[in-house]
Amino acid sequence: MRVLLIEDDTETADYVRRGLGELGHGVDHAKDGHEGLMMATSGGYDVLVIDRMLPKLDGISLLKVLREGGTRTPVLFLTAMGSIEDRVKGLESGGDDYLVKPFAFSELHARLVSLCRRPPLQEVRTVLTLADLEMDLLKRTVVRAGKVIDLQPTEFRLLEYLLRHAGRVVTRTMLLEHVWNFNFDPKTSVVETHISRLRAKLDRGFGSELLHTVRGAGYKLDVAS
Repeated sequence: MRVLLIEDDTETADYVRRGLGELGHGVDHAKDGHEGLMMATSGGYDVLVIDRMLPKLDGISLLKVLREGGTRTPVLFLTAMGSIEDRVKGLESGGDDYLVKPFAFSELHARLVSLCRRPPLQEVRTVLTLADLEMDLLKRTVVRAGKVIDLQPTEFRLLEYLLRHAGRVVTRTMLLEHVWNFNFDPKTSVVETHISRLRAKLDRGFGSELLHTVRGAGYKLDVAS
């Protein structure tokens, strides 16, 4: 386990470095927020241990910069700021765990090992694409071959679901459940009607069809039927 410790208190830093080192872990130490930011962005660490009250750049601001820059390394706050409000603020800023000083080294080590066991966070996709079709989930826009396609809210949700399952057949029941939030069949043509409208907007006037009906099975969004 490779750890970056960002801590301005020399006694605490020496205690943590010595304890982790004796267990065979590698520990780098930064004495202030600016130095910690530079070292953290270099990458290569399994976990970051950050004090809240740091000179030059406080721990919360440091973590916000890291998270906004795409750093997903697990972070444990190690700090004397132990109120409920402090803990909540630390976790809401992007921290993964929070340990208050004074602390037992065995607990610190156990928490760090636990953080390193967690699977890496998956990047959240905000733009979905297929061939010349692009859907921006944040801007709520759909473009095909450079042309903006105007969709109604339900059509947008329908296309999003189809794009997330591109290349796979989705059934009528799946669409009713995930797009309309129905856990029963309303015995109407609501799915067929919206598929027809969506197909007209997506495919009409373009060189190839993307939305296909798979007879007896459902629908598929793909570059080929």
